[in-house]
Amino acid sequence: MPLSSNQKRFLRGIAHTLAPVIMVGQKGVTPALLKEFDGALAHHELVKVKLSDADRDDRAETIEVLREASKSELVQTIGRVASFYRRNPKEPKIELPRK
Repeated sequence: MPLSSNQKRFLRGIAHTLAPVIMVGQKGVTPALLKEFDGALAHHELVKVKLSDADRDDRAETIEVLREASKSELVQTIGRVASFYRRNPKEPKIELPRK
């Protein structure tokens, strides 16, 4: 279920203080990186990712690959940093506001 604009605003406020947990380097998105990203989302629910791509289109493509592979929602992108959210169905940590 997609996030509402109110929920995204709430998550952006939380993400503001977070440091990037995942760094996408020159090798790009690898199976090991996807596994680490999946584990970070399962544990934290809200994760910041730092991208090394210099080109805006390449960054957008990398973000889309990460989003699809992890079945997460993109919360925001600022420059080379993107924030993703995926609710943990077993142990939710972040209580989202209603729509």
